[in-house]
Amino acid sequence: MISVLPAHRPFLALAPMQDVTDWAFWKLMASYGGPDIYFTEYFRVTAGYRPERSILRSITENPTGKPAVAQIIGNDVGWMVKTAQCLERHPVAAVDLNLGCPAPVVYRKCAGGGLLRNPERVDALLGALREGIAGFFTVKTRIGFSDPCEFDRLLEIFARHRIDLLTVHGRTVMEKYGPHVHLDRIAQAVAHLPCPVIANGNVSSVTDAVRVLEATGARGLMIGRGAIRNPWIFRQIRDFLEGRPVAYPSGRDVLAYVEALYETGCSSDAPERAQVHKMKKYMNFLGEGIGPDFLHAIRRVSTRADFFATCRKVMDHDDPLTLIPASSAPQSSKNSPA
Repeated sequence: MISVLPAHRPFLALAPMQDVTDWAFWKLMASYGGPDIYFTEYFRVTAGYRPERSILRSITENPTGKPAVAQIIGNDVGWMVKTAQCLERHPVAAVDLNLGCPAPVVYRKCAGGGLLRNPERVDALLGALREGIAGFFTVKTRIGFSDPCEFDRLLEIFARHRIDLLTVHGRTVMEKYGPHVHLDRIAQAVAHLPCPVIANGNVSSVTDAVRVLEATGARGLMIGRGAIRNPWIFRQIRDFLEGRPVAYPSGRDVLAYVEALYETGCSSDAPERAQVHKMKKYMNFLGEGIGPDFLHAIRRVSTRADFFATCRKVMDHDDPLTLIPASSAPQSSKNSPA
């Protein structure tokens, strides 16, 4: 898989986000420059499972022209292997195992990040998947369930199996999406494993990207919530790494993105109030890059007209918007953009 990714710079990946990174969202991200590789929403594997057509569409009708990785989640070893082999019959760049989902409804069932509480089970699952998957096999993990020190044992397990790529989200499951990312643990994975490592967690700007790459030595970056906020982020990072000027969108560019996002996620049979409610979830991320007044106002709208009237008040202009959250404390780097 690594052979199809850029060798002259760190590669960029779109993080899998359930109920967000579907076919339509992939297509929208690609229109803004997009990452080098896309990961699907997870296929939730249980006994008797058959891959959902809605998620499979991202692979069979890939709208990006870039490699697509199919992510699976679950704990039934036999059915996980069967599902991985089923997915390999489609045009996937790799099959990825989710060991990091922090949603309680997932980890309480000993899936996703919940598996990290049972290293022996992780070991068995990795062994079975590696043996059963003919092509590339990748893993996305957190650094432990509740304590970063758990990562030492996990790295020993990862090293025993021929993983082709490891994505490390530098938080424990219990840390969820807190402000601190353990970059030292990602660097530990880079030093310990023979496979390429992708760093994941709190990359919201070009400055963040440079800082994380310098601190970890990772081969690439995975971005999720930062891409919802700023779909230009992949192009901005790529431009900086390749020596080109970094351009920022104008307010009207951002407004056009919000309009496209609304249409992308709009179901013809969904009530208007439900669609506006869905957009508020996206605005929780985008609003962090605009300001608290906007967030306060957008959370109180209930109609499409009020939603876009609120957006126009802060976006209908030609001034540039960096979309960098105020809570993202700037940290200096000798290579960071001004």
